Amino acid sequence: MKVRFKRLDFAATIPHKATPGAAAYDLYSIENAYIPPGVTLLVCTGLVMEIPEGWKGEIYSRSGLASQGLVVANSPGKIDADYRGEIKVALLNTARE
Repeated sequence: MKVRFKRLDFAATIPHKATPGAAAYDLYSIENAYIPPGVTLLVCTGLVMEIPEGWKGEIYSRSGLASQGLVVANSPGKIDADYRGEIKVALLNTARE
């Protein structure tokens, strides 16, 4: 399966696997954002993608960030095959600080 990406912003990073044994591709924000405790913020990636029909994309929390309280609010976030808008991630700060 091939997923095509397009940058909407020069700062956008095309998703890639951090290591050869990684199970998934990493997404990156184009924003520096502060998310106060208990708040959910929609964070921009600066990317659009073309997922083949019959497939979907999923966005999961990273365990290292989740252990510090930063999680994908609607985990897993779902990206439908027919969605062509910018990929944004709803992040929730569950930490007390």
